[in-house]
Amino acid sequence: MKKALFLIIFLAIVVPVGWVLFCKYEGDVPKADLSLPSPYLKQSYEINMTATDKGTGLRHVTVSLVQKDNEKVLLDKSYPSSSIFSLFSENKILSDTFAIPVETRQYGMSDGQAVIRIVATDYAWHKWAKGNRFYEERPVIIDTVPPRLQVLTSQHNVSKGGVGLVIYKLDEENIQSGVRVGEHFFPGYSGVFDNPMVVTALFALDHTQGPDTRIVVEARDPAGNETKRGFYHYIKDKNFRPDTLSISDGFLEFKMPDFDLGPKEAQFLTEQNPLLAKFLYINETLRRQNVETVLNVPSDTRAELMWEGCFGRLSGAANRARFADKRTYKYNGKVISHSTHLGIDLASTSNAPVGAANNGRVIMAENVGIFGNTVIIDHGLGLASLYAHLSQMNVARGDRVKKDDIIGRTGLTGLAGGDHLHFSMMLHNVFVNPVEWWDGVWIKNNITSKIESVKSQIQ
Repeated sequence: MKKALFLIIFLAIVVPVGWVLFCKYEGDVPKADLSLPSPYLKQSYEINMTATDKGTGLRHVTVSLVQKDNEKVLLDKSYPSSSIFSLFSENKILSDTFAIPVETRQYGMSDGQAVIRIVATDYAWHKWAKGNRFYEERPVIIDTVPPRLQVLTSQHNVSKGGVGLVIYKLDEENIQSGVRVGEHFFPGYSGVFDNPMVVTALFALDHTQGPDTRIVVEARDPAGNETKRGFYHYIKDKNFRPDTLSISDGFLEFKMPDFDLGPKEAQFLTEQNPLLAKFLYINETLRRQNVETVLNVPSDTRAELMWEGCFGRLSGAANRARFADKRTYKYNGKVISHSTHLGIDLASTSNAPVGAANNGRVIMAENVGIFGNTVIIDHGLGLASLYAHLSQMNVARGDRVKKDDIIGRTGLTGLAGGDHLHFSMMLHNVFVNPVEWWDGVWIKNNITSKIESVKSQIQ
């Protein structure tokens, strides 16, 4: 009987008390998972954090920004005390999530090194009931001052569809900068001058941007502080000519078989005129896709001027289409489609040799839909030349070429109706007028003389 009573008492009191003591004296330290947008604290900043304790629950969480003797408490939160019976209840707080705003200018702290200090404790009876303690310091840099820049060039004349150049000087390193032209952004590069703070940026207006286009230099530091600076510029408006192309049944029968559109081929067979339906898809949907493809290529550029002097033009060739021609397509006298011709068509003899327009590096050599066999050459600072409809390509991606090196031969691959070269110039993701780059006087006045002038200034 006594043994049974002892066993009952043991099970009713000693075991639960032992279990409580075991749980309350747990030694697992709370955790704080902190997410910082960057190690740089700018004027407005937000810290995201999750604090957890899987044992006795959270007791207290504090987050502070500390710089030398100056401490600013950003978060100070206590949680309800955890009783013995909370081991078997839902009252204890095991996890909490925070979005902590940081307004550095309000704390009387200066730009420079600081730390974010996180302390979290739980309700364990460990360490004389003070609980387990999490402690961490994350180094950060307070940076509230936007970068400063000085424009070093004075005259900036640019035409609709044309290119300009601006050179400016920054006051600190690791700055992302460039020229914003409407919705387009053109990065600046520090590889032209010995001083890495002096930045060169080619910028362009596309064929739709006229004199009301806003143009500014932008600079952004690692903390996200931004500076925008306008500079004197004059934009020359330009009208581009209309052009009408008649699509014949002979052309459709000749060109449409060249395009294998896979599963989409079946949908054209249900149309009254399958070849015409296929042409409309190619000229509109596939054209947009192919243009996007080639405009992404010049981002693979070098921070140097690889070209020298005016750009070459296909020898003995006549212009068959101009830059930014507004094309209207007609079939049996009826308007069926529209496009803009963003290059110049040059025709001489069939399979004529095509030379590189200037020194550079091949960044594409492949077939691209309506462009057919296409070579793109990077000339540095985001400037690239494109050669399309080639019958053959004599270069591969990564090849270095010099001006007039034979890179291929003219042809009629892609959506070409006759043997010719489609030649385009691109600046980053914008097609620009090639005529400027064939003009040595324009290049001297707008590009090279500016570079030489700044070099003499900084020396």
